[in-house]
Amino acid sequence: MKKVTFLLASVFFMTTLIYGVGPPVVNLGAAGNYTILTSTGVSTTGTTSIVGNIGVSPVAATYITGFGLTMHSSGTYSTSSLVTGRIYAADYTPPTPGNLTTAVNNLVTAYTDAAGRPNPDYTELYAGDLTGQTLVPGLYKWSTGVLISAAGLTIAGGPDDVWIFQIAQNLTLANGAIITLSGGARPQNIFWQIAGHAALGTTAQFKGVALCQTLISLNTGAVVNGRLLAQTAVTLDQNTVVHPTFTTALSEDLNPPVNVGSYLESNYPNPFYTNTNIRFKIIRGEHGTLSIYNAKGQSVLHQRFESGNHDFAWSASGLPSGYYRYRLRTNTQDIMKSMIQLK
Repeated sequence: MKKVTFLLASVFFMTTLIYGVGPPVVNLGAAGNYTILTSTGVSTTGTTSIVGNIGVSPVAATYITGFGLTMHSSGTYSTSSLVTGRIYAADYTPPTPGNLTTAVNNLVTAYTDAAGRPNPDYTELYAGDLTGQTLVPGLYKWSTGVLISAAGLTIAGGPDDVWIFQIAQNLTLANGAIITLSGGARPQNIFWQIAGHAALGTTAQFKGVALCQTLISLNTGAVVNGRLLAQTAVTLDQNTVVHPTFTTALSEDLNPPVNVGSYLESNYPNPFYTNTNIRFKIIRGEHGTLSIYNAKGQSVLHQRFESGNHDFAWSASGLPSGYYRYRLRTNTQDIMKSMIQLK
């Protein structure tokens, strides 16, 4: 009997490794091509960093504010120094308007799918206050709002497991609240269906795909590893938003240029959690300084190096997550790049 029980447990364990547990994923369709997608606009103040594409429809590009848009020669998209990716609006050159219409329709379909999933595994859990809790894969339903206070929330499961949170009112992350993933759980498999307003407090850290029927607002310094898909607007204030499948460097060449003097490579990994490496070279006869700045432009590192090849290991332990820039200055060159710390 013990052998049979062990065999069945082993089969179940292997099955969950292969297929994952929890409900089927929510199909985002073309909405999955965007890190931020809204129907009424996107605004930002301060030094914001977005990794991935932004789209607005049916509104025009005038409803994308604070990004300093530069139109591409094709007229189909624009760029911004704040965005590693492309920005699309409904008044751009075809095929952009049609693509955006499809994406927004898919957003609404995905929201409806998530909201309509029957037979929840957990109903009204913790009366909607998830502070300090750990949530396993499954379908969760609340007829109220959901609160995550400063003590945070842990989402625990494997890389193929799925979570769907059905929230009939608002989702609120208090100032400093952190959603932590454990066991290999991935943000692209976590779906927050929010009928009301999603509000992320100052320096809060959100993981997952927000499917919101109304406004998504981020206070100063909030960080998102996931997607913000809103049927109204998204407002930002010195935030970092990274699409959930992003694992490589920020569109900067990982290989140093050939036949040049001093150079600075993109850090690796990027984004990173606590530790990252920065490779650079200072040519013979020169010296240089490596500086790292936070999102406010304040220096958190300033170190001198002599000529030669360097592989500098940097720890951001004790520093807030978010957007950082690092700069190499030598006698003849001044090079700056960017990186993102997540928690």
